[in-house]
Order: sequence, then structure tokens, then C-alpha cells
Amino acid sequence: MNEADALDLIRAAVWAILTASGPALLAAMIVGVLIAFIQALTQIQEMTLTFVPKIVAVMVALGMSAPLIGGQISLFTNMVFQRIQTGF
Repeated sequence: MNEADALDLIRAAVWAILTASGPALLAAMIVGVLIAFIQALTQIQEMTLTFVPKIVAVMVALGMSAPLIGGQISLFTNMVFQRIQTGF
């Protein structure tokens, strides 16, 4: 294994992590901004108002994007096993 193989493996791992975590992070960010905007307009500073909608949105996003996440992890795992099998 040389430096190019290691960098290619790291690049693929980072891409798999970003695509797997992207939908949940995007949902949390959008809901967080919307809740912050609503809190700024109404001046309601309830702590549970920020956490509960984010948790629900993240769970819904994970449920909807589970096939995408599983596919990305499977693709990365197959690539790693294929490289191990061929000896890099």
C-alpha cells in the first residue's frame, strides 16, 4: 500500500461519512434555524422547544434516508474488502 492508495481510501471514507451523516445534519440545521426564528419572533425561550423538534426531525430524516446511508456504507465496505482481496 502506497501513499496514493492510503489517500484514496481516506477520501472514500470521508465521502462515506459525509453522505451518511448529511441528511440528519441538514434536517437538524433547518429545524434549528426555524425554531430559532420562531423563538426570536415570539420571545418564547423554552428549552424543550429547541430539542424535541430537532430530535423528531433527525429521526424522520434518518428513517427516510436509511437506504441511502446503508448503500453508502455498503459501497465503502465493498471497496475496502475488494482492495484487501486484490492486495491494494
